[in-house]
Amino acid sequence: MANTFYQNYTVGILGGGQLGRMLIQSGIDLNIDFKVLDPDAQAPCSQLAPFTQGKLTDYQTVLAFGKECDLITIEIENVNTQALAELVKAGKKVFPQPQIIELIQDKRKQKEFFINHQIPTAEFILVNDRNAVEENKKFLPAVHKLGKEGYDGKGVQVLRNSSDLAKAFDAPGLLEKLIDFEKEIAVIVSRNERGEISSYPAVEMIFHPEANLVEYLFSPAQLEQHIAIEADRIAKKIIDELGMVGLLAVEMFVTKDQTILVNEIAPRPHNSGHQTIEGNVTSQYEQHLRAILNLSPGETTLTSPSAMINLLGEDGYTGLAQYEGLEEVMQVSGAHVHLYGKKLTKPFRKMGHVTVVDVDLDKLKKKATFVKHTLKVKS
Repeated sequence: MANTFYQNYTVGILGGGQLGRMLIQSGIDLNIDFKVLDPDAQAPCSQLAPFTQGKLTDYQTVLAFGKECDLITIEIENVNTQALAELVKAGKKVFPQPQIIELIQDKRKQKEFFINHQIPTAEFILVNDRNAVEENKKFLPAVHKLGKEGYDGKGVQVLRNSSDLAKAFDAPGLLEKLIDFEKEIAVIVSRNERGEISSYPAVEMIFHPEANLVEYLFSPAQLEQHIAIEADRIAKKIIDELGMVGLLAVEMFVTKDQTILVNEIAPRPHNSGHQTIEGNVTSQYEQHLRAILNLSPGETTLTSPSAMINLLGEDGYTGLAQYEGLEEVMQVSGAHVHLYGKKLTKPFRKMGHVTVVDVDLDKLKKKATFVKHTLKVKS
């Protein structure tokens, strides 16, 4: 397959959100045919490719969908991996591989993988319920994470002292030592079936204090050279140890004493790579397609320093989305607006992003701040 280009070849995407939407937009340039499965009839991908409405976690739904595709990939981890494993047995390509998706679905298994493969990560304790959290109150302050189904800031909370114990999750999860970090960074890395690995320069992420969502990021991250080299080495080691085919986002902390701790990993295009569309030679979406189709990786070097600003639904607004300040932002030199086709907004919903490119870092930060304070999603 590496030397033939794909006539009548269909890639199925489990998940029809904005990541799938941008994956399709990239794949159009390569004449790739897509099919999409998502539970939401109005999902961002619904108008871009043949679309099936159905549950991503339902065995029969995923199995039937996959049988109509040559290769199946994901844009969200919460999918039925048993059906994907059955599709592999039937001769279908599934990337990332079902067993890797299953491992990453559970933050507890992620952490154990890090320990077993000498990947640096924060100290943690596995807990099965609220009682187990209370029994380990001496471990506080800590971040309490649900093992499964947490995403976009959900299923994650900080427990600083005993007075916070009442809000602990009553489900399997983990307590992770609260890290006093200097920066939060991410490295995106890809690997194809031939084992060719490629990585992007690290980016720095700034999180919304309430929603625990990436609010904006800067590329490249401002790091000491040895830190950047070590972050790159760790990301490549993880995808190689996994033997994963596809794109992997590796989120990491840089501590005050300049060490790196891996936070979490995601086996798909990621919020920390949106800016690659304008800011790097090859976008993360094209790179994901190159990896799963066993093509050579694209060049990942920067075309320009860039910033990415997430457009989140404003707090207090629910309903038909209106974009206040859009024209002003589109007048900013180097600004590129990406809206995700979501008709309805609600507080902190990801509605789009803006990438800004500028070779002058001070101007870049000023432009990013202007975009952040000007473009608002209301109803």
